[in-house]
Amino acid sequence: MNKENFILQIPADEYHAETKAGKYLSSHMLGDFRNCPELYRKKLAGEYVEPESQAYLIGRAAHAFILEGRLAFDSEFVVSDGPINPKTGECFGKATKAYAEWQAAQDRTVISGKDFVFITKLLRSVWDHKEAAELLREGTAEGVVRADYEGEPCQIRMDFYNPKFGIVDLKTCDDLRWFESDFRRYGYGYQLAFYRAVLRQCCGENRPCYVIAVEKREPFRCGVWRITEDLLDIAEHENKAAIKRLHECRRTDTWPTGFEELRFITNL
Repeated sequence: MNKENFILQIPADEYHAETKAGKYLSSHMLGDFRNCPELYRKKLAGEYVEPESQAYLIGRAAHAFILEGRLAFDSEFVVSDGPINPKTGECFGKATKAYAEWQAAQDRTVISGKDFVFITKLLRSVWDHKEAAELLREGTAEGVVRADYEGEPCQIRMDFYNPKFGIVDLKTCDDLRWFESDFRRYGYGYQLAFYRAVLRQCCGENRPCYVIAVEKREPFRCGVWRITEDLLDIAEHENKAAIKRLHECRRTDTWPTGFEELRFITNL
């Protein structure tokens, strides 16, 4: 049950549409700006649309199944390998006209049987992990919070919010041994610092941040990390600086790539 009245239940499509329209700043868009202001501008202007990959689709399905449960999963996804070819008794190939027509008629996103088996393995790994299961035992999945932060209307969509433990983010990775490198490489610290800051505008305090990571291959190990307050403070300081630069780029209508100046390579 959602006991936090500042947590909103907003459909994912609506949430992302309002981000793309520039109505709210999200952690993803701030990350784009931090990496390349010109890319941020192109996305906001509709000059570049990020393609939706199969990996992203499976990730969305995994989040729904693991964090929201089977009923929520079934409301958005259907597990099927497609129509059967009566001549062969096998499913039509995905490149065939019959499959395309069948897929177009579906009112839910199609997940293959093979991909569903994969998602089920992720779910079992997460819920068999004592610390992960405790974090996910009570709370709100896919909760949205909106607030003004640093002079900017912002929104966050938390994978999971536990009123006892705080913000919980679910990630997949190839190998847990290198997840801490992935954490730095993909800017997860900046994302969680942004979540913490926007949430603080509504609840009045910093809430702890956790990451549950699960491997995408055997043995599908699961691990849990709590992000230190010191790291989140540093990331928030850099996020604030990025928002300040964003305001300046808007004021001057100047959107650099970040590579305008001559650079030197000094190491082999």
